[in-house]
Amino acid sequence: MKKMSKKIKILTLLIALVIIAGMIVTFTIGFNFDLKYQETKKIQLYLENKFEIADIKQITNEVLENQDVVIQKVEVYEDSVNIIAKDITEEQKTEIVNKINEKYGIELVADNVQITNIPHMRAKDIIKPYIMPFAIATIIVLAYMAVRYYQLGMFLTMAKTLGILVITQAVLVSVIVITRIPLGGITLPLVLAVYVLSLLGLTSHTEKKLAEKKEEEK
Repeated sequence: MKKMSKKIKILTLLIALVIIAGMIVTFTIGFNFDLKYQETKKIQLYLENKFEIADIKQITNEVLENQDVVIQKVEVYEDSVNIIAKDITEEQKTEIVNKINEKYGIELVADNVQITNIPHMRAKDIIKPYIMPFAIATIIVLAYMAVRYYQLGMFLTMAKTLGILVITQAVLVSVIVITRIPLGGITLPLVLAVYVLSLLGLTSHTEKKLAEKKEEEK
């Protein structure tokens, strides 16, 4: 029992340190955003015909060296392309247009292509669409836990469930911000995975507690 208590204390301390470190990094450096959420620049080109993203990617790799670039097909007929990067200068825009003209035998005019500034998206704006679904799911989970394990104490079970869900998500967010994992496409699957695994672990543990209580009552 003493050894277990010591392990719990160490684990609690580690969790607290990770969360505190995550808060410090968040308020000092902030999140590392995926490119599509950063302040970027975009050019849109009408190529008249269908094209291969790989071909455009090869051109942008030559012109926009050492930059992450997002290439998107637009329009119904997929004959236009958006090229999004952290920075695109007038000279780079002209070079991209010239190389695309050469590749596809078209006559785009660089002066007619606008460089559009895309503002930075805030973290709260990214997570806002997911707040309500997560809140509803959590309420359903709490109601289920309260009914299923009422013999262990409804309010205690609900409090324990909510506490574990909040702490695991806080640790996950802290790890994401500390390790500089880009906030974007990969983070939502991570959040969902940790959420589900936390519930599975908690349910398994609570089922054992319930079985022990029923055995004692017999």
